[in-house]
Amino acid sequence: MTNRNELRLLPWSGPEDKPCYLSTDERDGHMSRLADNIEAVQLGMATELLEQASETVDDCDTDLNDLRHLAHDLTGALRDVLRVAVSRGHLLAASASHRI
Repeated sequence: MTNRNELRLLPWSGPEDKPCYLSTDERDGHMSRLADNIEAVQLGMATELLEQASETVDDCDTDLNDLRHLAHDLTGALRDVLRVAVSRGHLLAASASHRI
């Protein structure tokens, strides 16, 4: 098992929106691959949403409800991308500490 500071932050939340962590020595294990795949999907969805947001904001005829919906979706995507960034940052730090 990994040390406490080497737990992987998973790209989904648990009950009450609490973070979920994975403790394993298998970087290619089923749960690690699942987390990698979900992260890739989340990043892809964020990319598509960013393109849509640019078009929506540039459209002078966009109504307030559409902008609210867009803001809600962007908030969720930003939350997901931030979680991926934090998780990958922790993985990089753990990897670097093993090389020292």
